[in-house]
Amino acid sequence: MGDIRVGIIGVGNIASMLVQSVEYYKAIDSNEGLIHEVIGGYDIRDLRFVYAVDVSSEKVGRDLSEAILAYPNMVRKFVNIPRLGVTVRMGRILDGVAPHMVDDFKPAKLPEPSEDELVREVLDAGVDVLVNLLPVGSEDATRFYARVAARAGVAFVNAIPVFIASSPTDSIVELALENRAPILGDDIKGQLGSTIVHRALASLARMRGAKLVETYQLNIGGNTDFKNMLALERLKTKKESKTLAVASTQDEPEVLLREERVYAGPSGYIPFLGNTKISHMYMRIKAFAGSDVEIEVKLKVDDKAMATAVLVDVLRIAKILKDNKLGGSIPWASAFYFKHPPVPVKSDYEALKMLYRGLEELGVEARPKLLEYY
Repeated sequence: MGDIRVGIIGVGNIASMLVQSVEYYKAIDSNEGLIHEVIGGYDIRDLRFVYAVDVSSEKVGRDLSEAILAYPNMVRKFVNIPRLGVTVRMGRILDGVAPHMVDDFKPAKLPEPSEDELVREVLDAGVDVLVNLLPVGSEDATRFYARVAARAGVAFVNAIPVFIASSPTDSIVELALENRAPILGDDIKGQLGSTIVHRALASLARMRGAKLVETYQLNIGGNTDFKNMLALERLKTKKESKTLAVASTQDEPEVLLREERVYAGPSGYIPFLGNTKISHMYMRIKAFAGSDVEIEVKLKVDDKAMATAVLVDVLRIAKILKDNKLGGSIPWASAFYFKHPPVPVKSDYEALKMLYRGLEELGVEARPKLLEYY
């Protein structure tokens, strides 16, 4: 099938896990841990990193193999990375660095590129998919890079909660549709992260005839993502994305949202936790004859491994959409993988069915098939 040529925007912890994970799977004779081993003939080992952008003085100008391990990244080195021949170039800062994160991200005092320059570079590098891994709250910066991808006619994967794919009338989506550049998003959903577990329990309650009355999800962690989100003004879309992901599992999500009976969001930064994320979930449910059911769950995960497991699927799907000259926001391609997709879906089983049907219409198969949908 050939390579999937990936460009990275934001060489942070997820980028480190992503780049290392491809080398990890190349080194072992196993696909254990992947959601789908093969999608449309593409394997995780077909991912090739050909372009990278950051603004940190610790990363700009270095080979990507070195930059993924540079300060303030804290994903451990778990595999040897060969020199990749990709020099991290200076990007646009815009709103990508919050005032309280300057000492962590150490923005370089270098000329910042124009949109036209980056479009030319993306085309020259032969990028198939540009993946956005900027810090939460980078609204202007995300829109800038999404426009670069749309103009270049390459796929754009939006892993953070800036609502582009989920805004079908957005001018960027319209440009991407015109240029046959697919956009997937918004806000990546972890393999077994807090949102997917919370949704599964809420969907189970509805499927068993019970009613979710109120629920919360509190998340703490110790990496720069959590430190960045100490600035409450950067959290609005993140909370909206996570809250809607849970509420949308129910029959009347608008009532739960209006009465503020669902809360889900980042809640604390504890440095010694590093990349470990701990989530506490509580649910109060009305069941048979008005009886109460209460559920409390504690989840502890490697935050970046959970995101990357999903990304390696999404990057392959983005490439398939590009191969088929499909542009703009494509709901069936995003529903299973993102917290704030173009069309909210009540359960992840339904979202997976949408994915398989969409792929089948393109003559593409994902293996293993995790459920039957006829």
